[in-house]
Amino acid sequence: MKEKLVITCSIVLFKEDLSDLHKTIDSFLQIPFAKKLFLIDNTPTKFFEYVFVDKDIEYVAVEENIGFGSAHNRIINTVNTLSKFHLILNPDVSFKTGVINSLIQELESHSNVAMIAPKVLFPDKSHQYSCRRYPSAAELLARRFSFLKPIFKGVIFKGTYRDKNLNEPFFADYITGCFHLYKTEDFVSLNGFDERYFLYMEDVDICKKIDVLGKKKLYYPKVEIIHVLKQGSSKSVKLFFKHTSSAVKYFLKWGFSTKKKS
Repeated sequence: MKEKLVITCSIVLFKEDLSDLHKTIDSFLQIPFAKKLFLIDNTPTKFFEYVFVDKDIEYVAVEENIGFGSAHNRIINTVNTLSKFHLILNPDVSFKTGVINSLIQELESHSNVAMIAPKVLFPDKSHQYSCRRYPSAAELLARRFSFLKPIFKGVIFKGTYRDKNLNEPFFADYITGCFHLYKTEDFVSLNGFDERYFLYMEDVDICKKIDVLGKKKLYYPKVEIIHVLKQGSSKSVKLFFKHTSSAVKYFLKWGFSTKKKS
């Protein structure tokens, strides 16, 4: 039997900043062990087919915008037998060479952990609150409408774990989906993302599914990445409604309780 690759990675592409995307792809390709990167192109024109060519890259043309989770799920059956670890990566993330190795070592040391994620910083090196408690409807509303933030300041403060030491590892409720490193067998056991979400909330949902699987998610701030974070739903009416639709689907599926579901 052919030996498995150490890691596979999938990046979903649509309307990407090529400068940011180059940094993301270069970050992954610099990893010094056996790997494969899947570029899953949601553009109808197959725009990215010949933009990035490398022996460690496999291009997957979808030819329509099927959304974030559905696109990542396209390669589940492939990575099932191909790799030990699988990385869900946003196209606007960059990181240094040793980050993946450190995360793999930590992930391997915990049999009950399905997914690990690092500290996330903005390009100006300020902290991005990427690990969170499961959200209430009030918290999601407050995040979308700035005039509500002063009213729900305490809810947002607690929801983003600002009452904890964010420089130390801990098991979080959920971790935002710009960078999720899974044991491949666990990602496959989860059946990937719930495809009912076109965009937004699928990262919260998969963390709920990890709870149901009886495993944990580890926030590991001993290493860090840079995430540009476009925050499209706060700038586009269309994306705002997609975010709202996903939130409704999430609460209909899991209920309004913010506690973990076992």
